[in-house]
Amino acid sequence: MTAEQLKKSILQMAVQGKLVPQDPNDEPASVLLSRIREEKEKLIKDGKIKKEKNPSVIFRGEDNLPYEKIGNNEPKCIADEVPFEIPESWEWIRFKNLVNYSMGKTPPRKEETYWVNPLYPWVSIADMIDGNYIKSTKEKVNQYSFDNLFKKNIIPSGTLIMSFKLTVGKVSILGMDAFHNEAIISIFPYIIDKNIIRDFLFEALPLLSQLGKTKTAIKGNTLNSESLDMLMIPLPPLNEQLRIINKINELKPFIIKYNNSETKLLKLETDFPELLKKSILQQAVMGKLVPQNPNDEPASVLVERIREEKQALIKAGKLKKDKNESIIYRRDNSHYEKVGGDEQCIDNVLPFEIPNSWEWVHLNNVAKSELGKTIDKSKNTGNPKPYLCSINIHWYDIDLKKTKYALFENEELIKYKLLPNDLLICEGGDVGRSAIWKENIEMYYQNALHRVRFFDRIEPEYFLIVLEFFKLDGTIIKYAKGMTIKHLVQKALNEIYFPIPPIDEQKKIILKYKKINDLLSLFAI
Repeated sequence: MTAEQLKKSILQMAVQGKLVPQDPNDEPASVLLSRIREEKEKLIKDGKIKKEKNPSVIFRGEDNLPYEKIGNNEPKCIADEVPFEIPESWEWIRFKNLVNYSMGKTPPRKEETYWVNPLYPWVSIADMIDGNYIKSTKEKVNQYSFDNLFKKNIIPSGTLIMSFKLTVGKVSILGMDAFHNEAIISIFPYIIDKNIIRDFLFEALPLLSQLGKTKTAIKGNTLNSESLDMLMIPLPPLNEQLRIINKINELKPFIIKYNNSETKLLKLETDFPELLKKSILQQAVMGKLVPQNPNDEPASVLVERIREEKQALIKAGKLKKDKNESIIYRRDNSHYEKVGGDEQCIDNVLPFEIPNSWEWVHLNNVAKSELGKTIDKSKNTGNPKPYLCSINIHWYDIDLKKTKYALFENEELIKYKLLPNDLLICEGGDVGRSAIWKENIEMYYQNALHRVRFFDRIEPEYFLIVLEFFKLDGTIIKYAKGMTIKHLVQKALNEIYFPIPPIDEQKKIILKYKKINDLLSLFAI
């Protein structure tokens, strides 16, 4: 049961006479009903309210069923209108016979005469604090509105108000004299008596108003004066109303506490899958998901071998030398980075500690990455070929259903062709979202994607795991450029520090992570 359901359940019990016990010594509601009718007649006689053309009276028949007499017509059984049973000491009454109510007004928006030099609070539904006092409003009207539109009839502090349009049944009590708009009614019970009826309606109307015959409007459901008049109100004895009010006030702190606990639980349920995944990924990239094997070839040997491989490719003219490429190495177990002829200790910028058999690298230390072809239909020539863009890339998966075609020149076919195990990273939009190309079919890519092709036997799936963690912990966004639309440009991608384990440990991490994901999927996490 949600907090809202609990609250409604308590209100339902309250209006059905099941929240507090009946007291046989209470003055029955039938007597209160007579007092209400007398007070209403007095107000009509004094000219304070208008006389109804066809006043109605609800009473119990000899069969204990509710009957209604309208004007001079014969009484009619209205048992089918009654939404639920009430105790014998209670009575049913129409809303119009229990209270006098009035609708508000909105001064013409385009006429400054009503709004300049604002003085008096003017309540809209947005100002209403459901189930509480209103002590301030976003807007105010001026003396001209007070005198000419509202005819100096300001609604006094302490008045119960209710919205009957859009958010039907939202109630508040004015904490100051104010006016309100036409979607709100001011409610004035005929019997004031310590505001007991006002406070009973304050608790009951959010539920009872939903039983009215609403009409569908453009912006939501709404009641009108006719449906408000005909709203059926279960009327307890006055003393029982007071007991109901006190009991609800006694229960409110528990409802609030329950609601807070529910909110925390829902947040935990919402956040838990991502927090769990982030925790698992963190263990993976910090070398804590699988044990280290002292017999594994250390990552330093792997990195050095890749450097030699790259130098050989540069010497053979198969790879361009990167003028800005840096070298990361250890000295006295501290990490240093050499860029050109300069070197500096980088321990203070590395995000976390890694095992001794691991190394820190930049992506361009261990892989060659390139952005794809710029697609321009007005300029491109060549043969139509399928290509991937960011919409095709999902985490760990590539959607080929949305494959597009563009013209590629012969030399571009070599440059932008994808090979199995190429890692694709989104440069824009959801920056960092990545997947591995595993198909053995002809495919190319465009400039919204980085294609990363690793040297040696490095596992692309391991780097995919690292990228997913860096996405969740905010590293990717930190390196991305741009204010509104983020881009992970080539230079920024090459600035990120990646932890790299030995080859065999990379494989173990991938296998372990897959097993954990498979297990979590069984529990729909």
